[in-house]
Amino acid sequence: MMQYLVILLDDTSVSYCHADNPYKERRLINLDDLRAGIRYAMTENLMIQFVYPDYALPKEYLDVIDTIDHHDIVPYPLKGDVVVIENGELRVENLADAVVVVRLKKAELFDSGEAIAATLPKVQRLNVVVTDLETFTDEDLKRYNTLLDQWAAVLNAEYLHGRTPQLNLLTDRMMLTKPNHCNAGVENITLAPDGRFYICPDFYYSQAEPVGDLQSGPAIPNQQLLRLDHTPLCRHCDAYHCRRCVWMNRQTTLEVNTPSHEQCIVAHTERNAARRLLESIRKEATFMPEVEIKEIDYLDPFDVRKEW
Repeated sequence: MMQYLVILLDDTSVSYCHADNPYKERRLINLDDLRAGIRYAMTENLMIQFVYPDYALPKEYLDVIDTIDHHDIVPYPLKGDVVVIENGELRVENLADAVVVVRLKKAELFDSGEAIAATLPKVQRLNVVVTDLETFTDEDLKRYNTLLDQWAAVLNAEYLHGRTPQLNLLTDRMMLTKPNHCNAGVENITLAPDGRFYICPDFYYSQAEPVGDLQSGPAIPNQQLLRLDHTPLCRHCDAYHCRRCVWMNRQTTLEVNTPSHEQCIVAHTERNAARRLLESIRKEATFMPEVEIKEIDYLDPFDVRKEW
């Protein structure tokens, strides 16, 4: 059931997920399309997330945006509910109350270990998005595991002192008892500046086919393939924090319901690090007693598919 409508306000709206935005020329969504998108959200009882470019919008757009409750996703240094930082340059001044998203490539991730560790006590929540996840190797996993334990040590100290910063790569899995995936095309749909619907912003940025327009509404072909119950591997998996990115699935396996090997092994490396962090906190205090993260001996669910 749809819950959210993402509205990209401009072709140059900031990317907050895996795909880079290739559009460089500004093109605001038509004002009438913006109004129609808001009416659609109101009719369908959807929460709106507006995604902004890096320049100030005209007043008439801001006035229309303010006619409905919403969340703002903005590029740094703009102020919003979610603030996106590119290229791993962590700047968190005056962002203590925002969700901070940092997008970086694998090499930048490995160079940013100390910066991320230093940032965690300063923010309410930090989401780290690796934009070239499909390039991870076994050697990269070893380095990544070390980084996760480094960040876990910081989080452990914070939690034991009564502070609760969140890092999507670790704390999400600790606090989940069921899957919490992106669910693009199932729980959320995107309205792009061309006035048409897309499964998510990444599908628009990669110039995929639209799945409807404001006149007829969204109509996703084979929508069941986007659901968890039509994903043979994922529906058995307990890496509940994994985004199960259907755009990345299509890019790497050509099937929206089949994740890549790299997506799985990275998610399970994070899952296991979350398990170690949970055990470490519980040595000193009672914490999330309802959550159990079992020990496993695999990183890719495909390796144990016969058990399911």
